[in-house]
Amino acid sequence: MINFWAVFKRELKVYFSSPIAYAVIFIFLVVAGYFFASSVSYYSLMSYQAARNPYLAQMNFTDMVLSPFFGNMSVIMLLMLPALTMRLFAEEKKSGTYELLLSYPVRETEVLLGKFSAALLVFMVMIGLTGFYQILLWKMGLAEPGVALSGYLGLFLLGAAFISLGVLVSSLTENQVIAAVISFGLLLLFWVIGWSSAAVAPPYSGFFEYISLIKHLVSFAKGVIDTADIAYYLCFTVFFLFLTLRSLESKRWRG
Repeated sequence: MINFWAVFKRELKVYFSSPIAYAVIFIFLVVAGYFFASSVSYYSLMSYQAARNPYLAQMNFTDMVLSPFFGNMSVIMLLMLPALTMRLFAEEKKSGTYELLLSYPVRETEVLLGKFSAALLVFMVMIGLTGFYQILLWKMGLAEPGVALSGYLGLFLLGAAFISLGVLVSSLTENQVIAAVISFGLLLLFWVIGWSSAAVAPPYSGFFEYISLIKHLVSFAKGVIDTADIAYYLCFTVFFLFLTLRSLESKRWRG
């Protein structure tokens, strides 16, 4: 546990002593803020028109603002989180500090969990700052706490899955750019693979739809917490952390 905290604090120091975390968080908040403002503005416009024209359909705030907001944030995460994970192991391998780390009495599990937890904490800070938007909705009398909490839980689980895959890729290369590109490519593949369900026959269609990362966020964004979706994200995260651990252990075996 002592070694875990040492690695964890070291990674956090690296994140916040360099422009990486600040740049990722800043860009994420700017783009997320733009999508949020656009959704609220459009909802306000449509509500105004509906008030003047009773024949228009009743506006649903969750479907028009909150669900699209969480969906848009997931897209931004897809673009930004590879930049957060690309250096975790790749930079240390390139500089030779990883071999030095292995010379200390520290286990690969402690190194992995320390780095993963540090990246996850930075990500939590990133999405936590968007809670300001929910405060604005509360001030406007439009807040839906249940849907908001469910949506953020879904984003947290999705982000953990993203980070676990990014950590694996970073452990396999010494080049940060390659790590970011491959991570983005693999995440994008898991994102769009559900679209193939319409082109294949059962039971393969159900399989492709199930392993799609974004498919399991839909319920969270609507305020529904399904244990099957939670189990999927947890299994995805644990599986890729397990593969990363095997990758790190093979490094020690090879010397």
